[in-house]
Amino acid sequence: MRPIEIRTVNVIRYVQPLREGGSMPAIVEADDEFFYVIKFRGAGQGKKALIAELIGGLLAHDIGLKVPELVFMHLDDSFSKTEPDEEIQDLLKFSVGLNLGLHYLSGAITYDPLVSVADPLSASLVVLLDSMISNIDRTARNTNLLNWKRELWLIDHGASLYFHHNWNNWEGHLERTFPGVKDHVLLERADKLEEAAEIIKSRVTRARIEEIVATIPEEWLIEAANPLDPKSTRAAYVSFLNSRLSKIDQLVKEARDAK
Repeated sequence: MRPIEIRTVNVIRYVQPLREGGSMPAIVEADDEFFYVIKFRGAGQGKKALIAELIGGLLAHDIGLKVPELVFMHLDDSFSKTEPDEEIQDLLKFSVGLNLGLHYLSGAITYDPLVSVADPLSASLVVLLDSMISNIDRTARNTNLLNWKRELWLIDHGASLYFHHNWNNWEGHLERTFPGVKDHVLLERADKLEEAAEIIKSRVTRARIEEIVATIPEEWLIEAANPLDPKSTRAAYVSFLNSRLSKIDQLVKEARDAK
């Protein structure tokens, strides 16, 4: 498995908001001359959504799923000063610093469960990934999937890892599975769950989980409502993900029963 390398770029132009997203991400241009969808630290779920996006995207990539390149994006305070829309102005003001971006897939279309492409193995991998990270936001109502160049691409894992919204009770989630899988948009097509589980077991190790969690920027782990220090917070993410990995066969059974 290759070392994790995440580039850092600077935002040089705010292009347009994506108002269909609840957290109002935006298309921006960076100083590497590429366009990205930026997820803002100042949005509703704050830095926790960025952490969930980062962990979910890196895990997806490791198990062979398509995810747009993830980059850290530095936003300075000049953008909020020139933005006429007050709502966007506030969002930019509270997002100064390090944010997260996904490479913009120009021409991609939203996944439609009735007509779009998703092979059984890919569908099974997505279902188990989302069971591992407790992603409640991959339903027919909001698929968070794209078809681009006839391939399935995953976007938006920000609603995952919801245990971290209450650090006082995070350990209570360690023994849980993921009943929400019954609403997963790809469950009907997930006919290779056992094969997908073996792929995950072979590619996601405890050491790799520690590497992924280590990529979280220190500043994203510091919040007034979190009683844990950054080191303990990282350890909690590692413990949670390891608990999910150890339950992968249970997650397969749960998905199969729901199917």
